[in-house]
Amino acid sequence: MNEKEIAELRRRFRPDKSGITCVLGCYVNENGEIVSRFRQSLGAMSAEEGEKLLALLKRTLSGTPGRNLLDITFETAQVVDGPEHRRLMALRDSALEDEGAVEDFFQTVIRSAPLEGNYLILLARDTYDVPYRGRDGAEQADASEEVFTYLVCALCPVKQTKPALSYYPVENQLHNRGVDDLLSPPALGFLFPAFDDRSTNLYGALYYTRDGEDNHPDFVEAVFHTPAPMPAQAQMETFQALLGESLEEEGSYEVVQAIRDQLRERVEAYKSAREEEPLAVSRQEVGQVLSACGVAQTHIAAFEQRYDEAFGPGTRLAPQNLLDIRKLEVRTPSVTIQVDPDRGDLVETRVIDGVRYILIRADEGVRVNGVDIQIS
Repeated sequence: MNEKEIAELRRRFRPDKSGITCVLGCYVNENGEIVSRFRQSLGAMSAEEGEKLLALLKRTLSGTPGRNLLDITFETAQVVDGPEHRRLMALRDSALEDEGAVEDFFQTVIRSAPLEGNYLILLARDTYDVPYRGRDGAEQADASEEVFTYLVCALCPVKQTKPALSYYPVENQLHNRGVDDLLSPPALGFLFPAFDDRSTNLYGALYYTRDGEDNHPDFVEAVFHTPAPMPAQAQMETFQALLGESLEEEGSYEVVQAIRDQLRERVEAYKSAREEEPLAVSRQEVGQVLSACGVAQTHIAAFEQRYDEAFGPGTRLAPQNLLDIRKLEVRTPSVTIQVDPDRGDLVETRVIDGVRYILIRADEGVRVNGVDIQIS
């Protein structure tokens, strides 16, 4: 799913837009036991409560595609007769009324959920009359092309407050406030099926993880029976390692800076163009940058081989998952230097009398522990 399709569904999670009439769920304690089950009608809640509940579910469609929002793809055999896909379809098609499918789903999640402490499993179903969109991009709400029926699931940690003395203005008195269970934003969640090309795609789902460093593969395997994509942080660490190993003595500051600048320019151009398809780069494109920097072909070939071994042949990755384009950092075992991302030209490396140095141009405004100093 691309950002435009995700944003279109996000706009659904408002009381005046949503077709969600109730939320099904269960409360799981720290021992993995279901304490209670519930079916909460939004019509029985106050407007403010209903809005907050929808906003909570909406969080499962937030974050960065490729980092927090990951596309899940089912094999044809799974769609035809896979138990995991069949369970999700039963939940969707029964409007969460299939008690056997609901119970099976709850137990599957509990066995694989990586959450510690108490948490809620929330399930909701929405039906969206997808409005027709003309060539000019304008929507015609009365000309629906398709009805998109989908599930949203959220796993929300429950945190307990501490007892405290509280002031009650109505009574104008102080009273002891007991322990309350507060619902936290989702740690995990998903949307099924996928909304690709503004249409139902039974071969896909959109998986949400709040933590970009951990995709929780056990949960993905249990719910979807498919390998979890490599976490964004692991992609970055892997790319950085194989780049350094491949370039060897040609892995200079200038080469790494050039790759970072190229990735950053691509991201900025993508945002300006407002492209619908997710931005991704291939190993060939990174290889072209290396070639433009004068890196030897043998080192480029070594990089491309290691890339295929680590990520798989033909894999395209999000630029922000390769190098941190928001900052420029130079680090040694004893010193860390943070550089303005737009002023990488202030730093250079040099060998003087056989000793390696990092040189920083400092014309003015130099401080040491907050004290202005002069370089003479």
